[in-house]
Amino acid sequence: MSLNTAIPTLEGDAQFGAYVAQPEGTPKAAIIVIQEIFGVNPGIRQKCDKFAAEGYLAVAPDLFWRLQPEVSLDPDVESEFQTALDLMGKFNQDAGIRDIEATIHHIRRTMGVAKVGCVGYCLGGRLAYMTAARTDIDASVGYYGVGIDGLLGEKHAIAHPLMLHIPTADGFVSRETQAAMHEGLDDHPKVTLHDYEGLDHGFATEHGKRRDEAAANLADGRTAAFFVEHLG
Repeated sequence: MSLNTAIPTLEGDAQFGAYVAQPEGTPKAAIIVIQEIFGVNPGIRQKCDKFAAEGYLAVAPDLFWRLQPEVSLDPDVESEFQTALDLMGKFNQDAGIRDIEATIHHIRRTMGVAKVGCVGYCLGGRLAYMTAARTDIDASVGYYGVGIDGLLGEKHAIAHPLMLHIPTADGFVSRETQAAMHEGLDDHPKVTLHDYEGLDHGFATEHGKRRDEAAANLADGRTAAFFVEHLG
């Protein structure tokens, strides 16, 4: 595993690992990269490396550390996919958000970067929405977040910009869920939704069968522009 930093919990009674990619020179801002159900795997670390190449400090916290530290799974291997689903079922999302908040504090107070955004994928897309609603993160992006319709009651608490990428043929997010997201969020002044017609879950992954090159580049370009605008 390539976790190279330890971050203290909010309570200060433990610490968890994270992968950190440093840019050349002074970071223009920081971006927390929130894992899928597959842990801080090579694809998530590559996302961090790409953001670092764009001048950001990129940090991917190990959110499954309470269940199994240093999870790194391949979604294209069926047994590892099933392991990921099992971890997802056991994962305490509220604790995960507290760990993301601890990561925000660590970046600002210890690493010295004031502006902090986040981007999450799959489970991380859901957590990015929750982070936007429950913390003072400066900007958030979620790719194919699951179950966001059940979190719409928290939308009033979203005070900073949030962008959500929604593939319309997502096998984990029904059309009804997508419709509820649009109905609940289209008029929110801080939220932008982008649909990707005919695309499935995981289309912007760095590695593997799920990636759609054109759609990934389109979504990632929108994300890059969003962070330039809101993280400055």
